[in-house]
Amino acid sequence: MSHEAWALLGTPTKGGVLIVSDHASAHVPGDIDLGIDPALLTQHMAIDVGVAAIGAVLAQRPGIAAFQGGVSRLVCDFNRDADAPAVVPVASDGHAIPGNMLDHAGREARLARFFHPYHAALAQILAANEPALILSLHSFTPRLSSDPAQARPWHVGVLYNEDDRAARLALPWLEQEPGLCVGDQQPYSGRLLNATMNRHAEDHGRPYLGLELRQDLIGDAAGQAEWAERLARLLPVVVAGLA
Repeated sequence: MSHEAWALLGTPTKGGVLIVSDHASAHVPGDIDLGIDPALLTQHMAIDVGVAAIGAVLAQRPGIAAFQGGVSRLVCDFNRDADAPAVVPVASDGHAIPGNMLDHAGREARLARFFHPYHAALAQILAANEPALILSLHSFTPRLSSDPAQARPWHVGVLYNEDDRAARLALPWLEQEPGLCVGDQQPYSGRLLNATMNRHAEDHGRPYLGLELRQDLIGDAAGQAEWAERLARLLPVVVAGLA
């Protein structure tokens, strides 16, 4: 199943796991000109590097499906509230995005084309196939262009807002993995940026686990396979602990 704004990999199942990756794609439709250097589309400001491949690998396993955003976050950022200015960002990580300087009608048309279909589809999939766990999967850059001095040593961050049930199960499990530097509400807090999970998980009492993987660890096939295998071991532990 797919749409311009989203793709569904694997088969959702009741009591299974649905992986949600808002920023899985760097795609910019041909009729949209962002007015930026195309090289920026390979960077974190445009895509969560590595998460699409990890979701695709995990979605081959029984009981796991992956719902992935179909356009770059620079076209439409699905992990924002509809009325948030950054849902159609005019700047990101110090870079202006002149093609997003839209009037009200243009902004509403962008939301109607991408944002609303994405969230409507996700809501329908979740209602029809209530999962035991939603995995909100993102990646983060080791160094922001706008703040290069900021240290970001974590290999993985666990994020949550009010509902920390899954987070409290995942944190000690990840911390016992050899060599991992694990962040609790790092590199930023889920209490500040958690729009998709607030809307589809917290508002409905659905357990979720928010993970941020450092993108330099999952930028190639070997790193993606390593993290897919690690998550394949983690997810059953969290699901069992929630039961």
